[in-house]
Amino acid sequence: METAGALLAAGNEAMLEAAFRTGDFLPAWQMLEGARRQACDAGQPVEEAAALTRLGMLAHFAAIGGDLARADWSTEEQLFTAALRIQREVGDAAGAAESLFGLGLVHQVLRGDWTTAMPYYTEALALAESYADEMVRSEVHRHIGFFHVFVAGDTERGLRHLRMSQVLRERFGDPRRVATGTLALGEAELAAGNLPEALRLLREAVHQARQAGLTGQRIGWAEHALADAERAAA
Repeated sequence: METAGALLAAGNEAMLEAAFRTGDFLPAWQMLEGARRQACDAGQPVEEAAALTRLGMLAHFAAIGGDLARADWSTEEQLFTAALRIQREVGDAAGAAESLFGLGLVHQVLRGDWTTAMPYYTEALALAESYADEMVRSEVHRHIGFFHVFVAGDTERGLRHLRMSQVLRERFGDPRRVATGTLALGEAELAAGNLPEALRLLREAVHQARQAGLTGQRIGWAEHALADAERAAA
C-alpha cells in the first residue's frame, strides 16, 4: 500500500496533468482522496491537511475548465477551510499559505468578490514568502498582481507582482505553469498600454502553450489574448 505522502505526490501531478493537458480529474481525485483517508487513519495531520488542500485545488481547476456559474464554491471553500484549521493547529505555515491562497481563489474567481479575496491573498503572501515553494509564491503574486492591474488601476505595482510571479515560475521549471504565467504577464502589459511588450509576451505565450501540450481551451485563451493585442496595435 502506498503511503499518504506518495499518494499526495502522485495525485498532485495527476491533478496538474488533468488541469493543463487531459481534463481527466478522476485518477487525481482517487489518489488524493486515498491520501486523505490514509493520513487520517495514521494520525498524520500535515498530510491530511495537504490532501484537503489539493482536493480543493482539484475542484477549482475542474471549475475553471467549465461553467463558473455552476461551480460548487461552497464545497471548495469547505475543503480549504478544513485544511487551514489543521495547518494552524499544527503550525504548518507553508500549508497554511496554500490554503489561504485557495480561499482567495474561491472568492475572487468563483464569486467575483475581490474585497473578500484580498485579505486571504495578503496573508498567504506573508506566509509564502518565508515558508512556501516557488510555485505557491508565484501564484499568490500573480493574483495580487491581477488585483492591482485590473481592479485597483495601479498597473506598475501589479506588474511588479506579475514579473516576480514569472521569475518564480521559471525558477520552478514547470513548462505548463511557465506558459500560463507568460499569458498573465502579457495580458497585464496590454492593460497597461505597453503594446510592444504585450505582443512579444502573448506570442511567446501561444508558442509555450502549444509546446507544452496544453488543452485546446488554454491555448485558445492565449490565442484570444494575442488577437486582442494585435487589434489594439493595428
